[in-house]
Amino acid sequence: MKVTGKQNTVNAIASRLNLLDFDEAGLRDFFTSIGEKPFRAQQILKWVYHHAVTDFDAMTDLGIALRQKLNLIAEIKLPVVLQEQRSNDGTVKWLIGFHGGNAVETVYIPEPKRGTLCVSSQVGCALNCSFCSTGAQGFARNLTTGEIIGQVWLAAQALGHERNGLRKITNIVMMGMGEPLLNFDAVVPALSVMRSDLGFGFAAKRVTVSTAGHVPGIYRLKEAIDVALAVSLHAPVDEVRTGLVPLNRKYPIAELMQACRDFVSEKHKRTVTFEYTLIDGVNDHPEHARKLVKLLRTVPSKLNLIPFNPFPGTQYRCSSQDRISRFQEIVMQGGLIATVRKTRGEDIDAACGQLVGKVLDRTKRSERIKIKMAESTP
Repeated sequence: MKVTGKQNTVNAIASRLNLLDFDEAGLRDFFTSIGEKPFRAQQILKWVYHHAVTDFDAMTDLGIALRQKLNLIAEIKLPVVLQEQRSNDGTVKWLIGFHGGNAVETVYIPEPKRGTLCVSSQVGCALNCSFCSTGAQGFARNLTTGEIIGQVWLAAQALGHERNGLRKITNIVMMGMGEPLLNFDAVVPALSVMRSDLGFGFAAKRVTVSTAGHVPGIYRLKEAIDVALAVSLHAPVDEVRTGLVPLNRKYPIAELMQACRDFVSEKHKRTVTFEYTLIDGVNDHPEHARKLVKLLRTVPSKLNLIPFNPFPGTQYRCSSQDRISRFQEIVMQGGLIATVRKTRGEDIDAACGQLVGKVLDRTKRSERIKIKMAESTP
């Protein structure tokens, strides 16, 4: 069958590459592959991330012929904001949609001296941690690099980031929906754009990757890019942690702590932030606190204590304020730096562990949970 020039054009447009999927190294390779100079990557990055321009025709330092070529073979395609919610405490949550009907939630948390953006890496999560509402939604797919960095771009525009010299976003945390280290090949280029001066220009300590304890991913991350690490620990002993974080069966606490010790180095002066959700009667006893002190003494770290945020169908309850205070007192007396995270955005379900988005669940986990809830209802 003979293919006409018009059909070739249609096919090219249908398969255009999204340039948001590339960091600087990827863009340089892209331009080399189409017979252009690698420095074009720097021009594109500046237009997209410094000037918020996504239309090739508006990129005036690109020649007309190059602009026409790019319009045929490439695009700068952003996700779409489906909904924005603002909490009474200033927290902002966006429901961000992608092709195929999936959506994730991205959250901005303002504080007097900082503004933190919480970014998602997957649609849903495959890990099924028992205390997390995201896990209860099941899992659809990994996000692309463009879909990850697109969340930052959209939030920056919505907040007026760096408009009139104001830097609204000071920190980015990969603590939204999903396990970032299970989407490594898409997450790292996105982190590169966050860090790059041609992108958003965040310092290493201002970009944090949070993991539920994927040990091989921690070792890979250390070698791939200089960023901060947070680990969702939630228990100091394997018996308790496995019930909360099923990944612990594969990578128990001893292996996880060794990976954390290896991640810390004099070269980067890194520390590890350990996240510990306090759940009534499960992991909040004084003995748990004492074992936690013993466990973390060998790792340069700080500890975030997080009051459990309930969600429909959960079997857990938040620890009492007295128990939270006592737990913090014990670990601090043991020499740890420990803060209790203030719950933010609870009125719009934007608090830690509450993000749900819209997940076309391939695992059928959410369907099984709904059936179980219905059967247990009197």
